[in-house]
Amino acid sequence: MNVIVDYGLGNINSVQTALKKAGIDTVITDDKKKIENAEFVLLPGVGAFRDAIGLLKEKGLDIAIKKFADTGKPLVGICLGMQLLYEKSYEYGEYDGLGLIPGEIVKLEKEKKIPHMGWNNLKIKKDDELLKYLKQDMYVYFVHSYYAKSSNDEMLAYTEYGEIIPAIVRKGNVIGFQFHPEKSGQVGANLLKALGEMINDYISSN
Repeated sequence: MNVIVDYGLGNINSVQTALKKAGIDTVITDDKKKIENAEFVLLPGVGAFRDAIGLLKEKGLDIAIKKFADTGKPLVGICLGMQLLYEKSYEYGEYDGLGLIPGEIVKLEKEKKIPHMGWNNLKIKKDDELLKYLKQDMYVYFVHSYYAKSSNDEMLAYTEYGEIIPAIVRKGNVIGFQFHPEKSGQVGANLLKALGEMINDYISSN
């Protein structure tokens, strides 16, 4: 079973539709056991970190997601969902995240218009199976005011908007997309296609 986590924030239906087109059938649920026992989990998110982590903790979904991550199966966070994977955020205060990727979520520099909204190009930093259908400087769609600040050891691709912004990150089985692949046309579709192939390879080898 492939799961999209439903915790009250996120454009879940459009994400589910995009995944289905990529050959990834999912169920939308807030059932902790289904999350823990899934083959693949996607954590969506639109809104503020404070609200999102509060809802996850209120429902006990933070613990379920961490347990799932420990299985080694693919866990993907999109936009705010990616930011929740980090250790801490400073959006509207200081809040602990899921702690699955080292680093902090901080606000974009004021010199640029905030939020960073619209199309921007990806700079590929590392080879990875997720990027096999992507090429340098392909454009994807961003909407965010905060970004991940870390050692960048996990950064596969980035974009620039006053700062170097990690756009695709990966630490083992934990993956994050700062942009919205479901809104990024064929580039996003190709990324999700590669993700689907990665999920199938994992399932068939375990």
